[in-house]
Amino acid sequence: IGEMTGTAASGRILLAAQITQDEIERHFAEHIETADEISFDRGAMALRARRRRALHAITLSEATLAVSPSEDTARIFADGLIAAGLDRLPWSKAAKQWRDRVMFLRKAEGGSWPDLSDDGLIARRDDWLVPALYDKIALKDISPGDLSDALMALLPWEMRARLDREAPTHFEAPTGSALAIDYEAEQGPTIAVRLQELFGLDTHPSIAAGKVPLVLELLSPAQRPVQVTRDLPGFWRGSYAAVRSDLRGRYPRHPWPDDPANAVPTRRAKPRGT
Repeated sequence: IGEMTGTAASGRILLAAQITQDEIERHFAEHIETADEISFDRGAMALRARRRRALHAITLSEATLAVSPSEDTARIFADGLIAAGLDRLPWSKAAKQWRDRVMFLRKAEGGSWPDLSDDGLIARRDDWLVPALYDKIALKDISPGDLSDALMALLPWEMRARLDREAPTHFEAPTGSALAIDYEAEQGPTIAVRLQELFGLDTHPSIAAGKVPLVLELLSPAQRPVQVTRDLPGFWRGSYAAVRSDLRGRYPRHPWPDDPANAVPTRRAKPRGT
């Protein structure tokens, strides 16, 4: 370009001459650089590699390359996944609950438990996400098991046994039923259980070494909610009588004892004719 007019934002070329790429290569060889570049393709949720030859800001040629996984590519991949959102990762139901259990104990007992919130996980990406991506180049390469194993690395061995004791995955009812604990519930860790399965239980179930009572969503024999309580003995002594009066006519084949705290728990209806 020999002559221009106007501003930089809206310039107009008045005088110019053609130059071929061969001439560029010959005259500016010492300024031409070749570089391999790795980037994250958010549309494909995968890494892409290219070899670019350029004269400053002018791209002369580029070619696609195969991505060779490494610690460097893992960091680029981790940053891309974080920018896309941690919710894009393949979270299994078990991994979500494990994360919720740790966060519950962090809230209940303090900062000795790791911060597994989104911000906490992002801050510690080098401790769990980057190592998990050393041999990965696309989101489809990450399995739910890979993600679970990576998260486990954030919890020291001695705390894993405490997690199982103080924030178990399930509560065992007096009948032997294993009832999943919902740690995401707004009201706190919650189980849904048929009322008859808790007969004979005269203390309220709790977790976190007895410091946090479970929220009990008591269900009818048809699995419909009838009461929510954090005080089971108080429920037996109080509003159980009204629930019993309301439901025993609708469910006559199920037991409705006068003294539920000392009755036999059951999952079954009474045999017909009894």
